[in-house]
Amino acid sequence: MKSISTPLTIALLMSAILWQPAAAFQIDSIAEGLEHPWSIAFMPDGRMLVTERSGRLRVIDSDGRLLDDAVAGIPESVVANQGGLMEVTLHPEYEENGWIYLSLAHGSRRTNTTRVVRGRLKDMRWIDNEVIFTAEPTRGAPVHYGARLAFMNDGTLLITLGDGFDDREDAQRLDSHTGTIVRVHDDGRVPVDNPFVGHDDALPEIFSYGHRNPQGIVVDPDTGEIWSHEHGPRGGDELNLIRAGENYGCPVATHGIDYSGARITPYTSRPGMVDPVIDWTPSIAPAGMSQYRGELFPDWQGNLLVASLVEQTIRRIVIDGDDVVSDEPLGLELGRRLRDVQVGPEGALYVLTDESAGEILRVRP
Repeated sequence: MKSISTPLTIALLMSAILWQPAAAFQIDSIAEGLEHPWSIAFMPDGRMLVTERSGRLRVIDSDGRLLDDAVAGIPESVVANQGGLMEVTLHPEYEENGWIYLSLAHGSRRTNTTRVVRGRLKDMRWIDNEVIFTAEPTRGAPVHYGARLAFMNDGTLLITLGDGFDDREDAQRLDSHTGTIVRVHDDGRVPVDNPFVGHDDALPEIFSYGHRNPQGIVVDPDTGEIWSHEHGPRGGDELNLIRAGENYGCPVATHGIDYSGARITPYTSRPGMVDPVIDWTPSIAPAGMSQYRGELFPDWQGNLLVASLVEQTIRRIVIDGDDVVSDEPLGLELGRRLRDVQVGPEGALYVLTDESAGEILRVRP
C-alpha cells in the first residue's frame, strides 16, 4: 500500500494541479442560524434532516426552507463541550422501513458515553425510539465521542467511538469500546462474524481498535472498503483503511504530540499496528467525510471529501483501490470551521459550518 505520510508530501500535494480556486465554484447559503450543525441526511422526498449539537433535529423542506420548529420527542442528549446530538443517517432501506439513526452523548456531564438510537419521523415527531448501542464504559470528560455512522454493503452498521481524551490508553483494550469502531446489525445485535466474537476478554461488537477520535467514516459501495479518519492531538491526524480485527496504534504509535508539547510516544509505527494511509501533520482537524458519487463533478467519482475544522477547508482525496493518489484542498476559501460535507442527490456538496449561528452551504460548479 502506498502511503502519504510526511508534511513535505502534503505540502506538495496542496499545490497539485487538481487544486481549484474559489472562482471555480458557486457557493449558496441554504440555511442559517443553526446552532453548531453536525450532520445532514437527504430524504427521498427532497427534505433534508440536520442535527444541531444543542440536541435538536431540524428539517429543511423540499422547497429548501428551514422549518422553524424542531422535531419533537428526540431523545435527550448531554449537551456539554463536544457532546450533544451528533450524526443522523437513514437506513439503506429507509423507503421500506422508515428507520432513521441518530448518535448522541448519553448520560450526564460526569458520566457519559456515545449512544445510537433509531426511530421514525411522523408529523414532525420522533416515534418508535429504540436504543441500538451504548458504548461501555462511561467516562467523565464530555469529549471525543467519535459518533459517526456508516452502513456496510451487507446492511450492518459501523459506529466510530473516541478515546474520551483522558482514557486514551483504553484504546488498546478489547474489554472497552473506548477508541474503537464497532459493528452491529441494524437492530443492535452482534454479527457472528465480528473478529472478536467468542473471545472471553473482548467485547463482541468491536470491529477495529487503537483509534483516537474517528470523526469520519465511509464505506465504498463498489469495493466495500472502509475509510475512516481521526483527530490526532497536535498533528497526527490520520486517514485509515479499516480492516476487521486490526489495531490502529493509538496511543502507542502516532505522529502527533500532546497539547502540552510533550511526546505521547517515541513511536510512529509499531509491529502489529496499522500505519495511516495519510498522516496530516500539522493537524487539519478532520471532521465529516463523504465519498463523491454524482453528476455535477464528473471527474471526482469515488473521491473522498473531508471537512476540516482547523484548516477550514474541504480536502479532495483521490484514491485508486487501496492507494491514495493525491490529496489537496478545494480552495473554497470559506474561512470557517467546517463540521461536515455530504453529497446531495443532485451531486452538489453540502457543507456545514461549525458555529453558534452555523450555515449549510451548497457548493456547485
